[in-house]
Amino acid sequence: MGSIETTDLAQYDKIMNINVRSVYHLTQLCVPHLIKTKGSIVNVSSVNGQRSFPGVLAYCMSKSAIDQFTRCTALAYVLFLPHLFSPGVIITDVHKRAGLDEEQYAQFLAKSKQTHALGRPGEVEEVAQSIAFLASDAASFITGVNLPIDGGRHAMCPR
Repeated sequence: MGSIETTDLAQYDKIMNINVRSVYHLTQLCVPHLIKTKGSIVNVSSVNGQRSFPGVLAYCMSKSAIDQFTRCTALAYVLFLPHLFSPGVIITDVHKRAGLDEEQYAQFLAKSKQTHALGRPGEVEEVAQSIAFLASDAASFITGVNLPIDGGRHAMCPR
């Protein structure tokens, strides 16, 4: 959480290291195996990579970087299939770990009823099933695409 005024460079670096550098490094390590096995990789982005939201500047930037990274690797390594999905609000502890208390988190989940076209936040199982699909042979003709698993959040305008 933070803006250009409230996110110092140490926080920025931490977010970029977790969200971008780790994806880059892990992919780099996996490429030889993925080429050999014609495997696939599924990167996790966010609706924040496609849309701008106040108060999460570095996070939005890091997710946009993952989006572009996935598209670039899809073109460079056509022997394996890089996939990308972007969840909306999913019921997990990530927002609490980012600093929301119980009341703020409850309000955030309630607001997602208006910010998601399906009128609710998503469940972890819904994301897991989508990852399983993208990693399966059923997705063998899909590469470099960003699949929004966000209850229609990417198509909505409300903040």
